[in-house]
Amino acid sequence: MFKSKTMIDVRYAETDQMGVVHHATYLIWFEVGRTQFIKDLGFSYAKLESEGILSPVTDITISYKKPFRYGQQAEVHTWLEDYTGIRAIYGYGIYDGEGELCIKGTSTHTCVDKESFKPIMMKKRLPEWHMAYSEVVEEKGRS
Repeated sequence: MFKSKTMIDVRYAETDQMGVVHHATYLIWFEVGRTQFIKDLGFSYAKLESEGILSPVTDITISYKKPFRYGQQAEVHTWLEDYTGIRAIYGYGIYDGEGELCIKGTSTHTCVDKESFKPIMMKKRLPEWHMAYSEVVEEKGRS
């Protein structure tokens, strides 16, 4: 299964009064991982936006198993959980330095036209992305 891995150093500003990473920060780390996943596939989210296509979040899930603290390193694993041609579901696992899964979740995105905000068919507007995403999901199904 194609998986992207991104290292993140926990910054002091990301922690709360309890000394642990604030729960909303993990959503930002999901985005960092997703951006790297797209880059690792050979694409650019910034280029996508410049071509008039956005990819808003339509659903998100997150499970907190173990907190991170200032000074730790987090490894964000990102993969494509599912893809329909219109909607993509990304999976995430965030691991600590000992390789323990601390945070897991998914985010669902739909590509839309920037002007109308209507969903687009990736096969038609983004044939290279469609092909790559279809291959990744097909490969995942075989593993």
